[in-house]
This record gives sequence, C-alpha cells and structure tokens, in this order.
Amino acid sequence: MLPIVGNGPPGTFVLFPDGLRVSLPTDQIVFADDASGCARVGFGGMRFTGMEDGRLVFVRVRELFPEDQLSPARSHTMRLDPQWVAAMLVDGRKIWPDRSRSS
Repeated sequence: MLPIVGNGPPGTFVLFPDGLRVSLPTDQIVFADDASGCARVGFGGMRFTGMEDGRLVFVRVRELFPEDQLSPARSHTMRLDPQWVAAMLVDGRKIWPDRSRSS
C-alpha cells in the first residue's frame, strides 16, 4: 500500500511501507489517487527531461497558479529514484520505462 499523505500545502508525500516519505510538488499536482493500493499522481506544468545521476528528472515548464499563491521556496526540479516509479504516462501514452530501448 502506498498512501498519499497531506495532499495540499504545506506538502504532499507518498508514504512507502518501509517508512520512506517521497515529497512531491503540491502546486503542480492535478490528480492524486491511492485507492488501488498504489499511488497514482498526475502533474501539470512539469516536463520529464530524462535520467541524470540515476534519477528521473522533471522540470517546471509553467506554473499552474498565480505567482502570489506560490511558495517562493518551491523547487523547480523534481528528481525521483526510478525504483519509486512503476510507469510514466503522457496523454495516456506510456513513456517510461521504454522497453523498446532495453536490450
């Protein structure tokens, strides 16, 4: 079970069974659900840029809220361990992992 904890300011986390808490950018979340025993989170205004130092890297490309509603301390880059992510979809199309490139 991977519950989503505290969906909203000041923070949103996915809590793993071993106690690991993975922080997510609350102000970029457009969908969150943990009813099926796994965390499903949709982001808006973020772009997957690839792997860097063994992490999946996402950058903000646009804000979803007006500047006066955003934390000045917000992160502009999200890095996730690939072990935490089962799949990434964009517009319903799976973009990661790309099985066609693994050999």
